[in-house]
Amino acid sequence: MVKETKFYDVLGVSPEASDSELKKSYRKLALKYHPDKNPEAGDKFKEISHAYEILSDPERRQVYDQYGEEGLNGGPGMGGGMDAEDLFSQLFGGGFGGARRGPSGPRRGKDMVHALKVSLEDLYNGKTSKLALQKHIVCPKCEGEGGKKGCVQKCKTCNGQGIRLVSRNLGPMVQQMQTPCSVCQATGEIIDEKDRCTQCHGKKVINDKKILEVHIDKGMRDGQKITFSGEGDQAPKIIPGDIVIVIDEKPHPHFKRQGDDLIFEAKIDLLTALAGGKFAIPHLDDRVLLVSILPGEAIKPNDLKVIPNEGMPAYRTHTHGHLFVKFTVEFPDPNWTTPEKIAQLETILPPRSVPKASDFGDKHIEDVVMADATGYQSSSRQGGNGGHMHDGYEEEDDHHGAGPGVQCAQQ
Repeated sequence: MVKETKFYDVLGVSPEASDSELKKSYRKLALKYHPDKNPEAGDKFKEISHAYEILSDPERRQVYDQYGEEGLNGGPGMGGGMDAEDLFSQLFGGGFGGARRGPSGPRRGKDMVHALKVSLEDLYNGKTSKLALQKHIVCPKCEGEGGKKGCVQKCKTCNGQGIRLVSRNLGPMVQQMQTPCSVCQATGEIIDEKDRCTQCHGKKVINDKKILEVHIDKGMRDGQKITFSGEGDQAPKIIPGDIVIVIDEKPHPHFKRQGDDLIFEAKIDLLTALAGGKFAIPHLDDRVLLVSILPGEAIKPNDLKVIPNEGMPAYRTHTHGHLFVKFTVEFPDPNWTTPEKIAQLETILPPRSVPKASDFGDKHIEDVVMADATGYQSSSRQGGNGGHMHDGYEEEDDHHGAGPGVQCAQQ
């Protein structure tokens, strides 16, 4: 009975699977999710490779079956292991034609990801922005050697691996764990201080400022990525990764975006809502749309209308989404007119609906008058501790019912 089945589930096999079944399942999944074939599945590919790396090692599989993933991670530096690309290359001999590296080739560096805040106006009109970034480049003075020619020596403590194996008793078993070598700082190399480069101080790379021109195309969306291939951090014997700019759309005070459509909240007065008129929409490209409401159209609060083809430009096409208009109708203040003018309104507006006593059968009927709720307190709370009423909604207390924090009133 195994303690957990996570790694088996990742590979889609049972805990009783043989070595050949594990290998067969890994090959199938690795081909399906390899980043060169499925660019969006990088994390899935790493997860599959890590699971196979553990289960294909008889000793580590035994530890995992008995103690779970916690047993494998029991010591400092445990985890890591073989790179997913190396594991893939061992089984497939280099992988796809566009693979990042072969078994003995240079590995690819990590991508540098940066968020770029962009206004809705710039996403509507397009813009080119300059972005200053800090990155590592190979030291030009020592050409990435870290010091004088031939000064780099293999660390004897870790035998140039950058990691050391330490043993730990785990119940009746002895577990071997990887930990970074403290002598060489996990680099596997030692450079005598007197031989180190005076510019990079033996680090082989220096900081450099990179100015990127980022082209924001019309219609780009929040979360969309702009990739600068090979512009990531440099290091000796490393293929630089990419710089990836992620669009972070700023909120707009007047427009809301839904895909290629825009929503504008328009405030109009009661007269315009009932009798018609015009209102203005300042658009994102500095145009002003003057919108007409026809007499008698009778716009109600929260009504939704549309102006076709006035939404966001669709990315890299010549079409636009639509502009939806949601209405807020502003009513006049209390006592805004005279009884005589109200009587005139009664001759124009549709007749009001008046409840009749006959509608309620033999129920008792009382006439009541409403007051403004400002300053009133709700009396619905137990013990009379009412919450304040604000804008027609009751503000909830922090505690409900008779749970913790509720105190009984003294008698």
